[in-house]
Amino acid sequence: MNLPVKLTLLVLWCAVLATAVGVVWGKQQSRNQFVELQRLEKERDQLDTEWGQLRLEQSTLVTYGRIEKMAREDLRMVVPDPNQVRLVEQP
Repeated sequence: MNLPVKLTLLVLWCAVLATAVGVVWGKQQSRNQFVELQRLEKERDQLDTEWGQLRLEQSTLVTYGRIEKMAREDLRMVVPDPNQVRLVEQP
């Protein structure tokens, strides 16, 4: 074989090797990103569950009956008599 043919084969062989390494590297990156995606989806689902629980807790904490009970028992508040109420009008 002459030198140009050997050089061409060497360049082609290097190109095939570089392509193979690129394919393997790309596949590994794809797998890593898929694992990260699954982890983030799991975290999203956990946060959605926690958000739902917090919304339920909030809705039970702000019910009118609970607030009125706390005002009466903890703060000793009472509803004023109608003659104790003064209306203030803005000019």
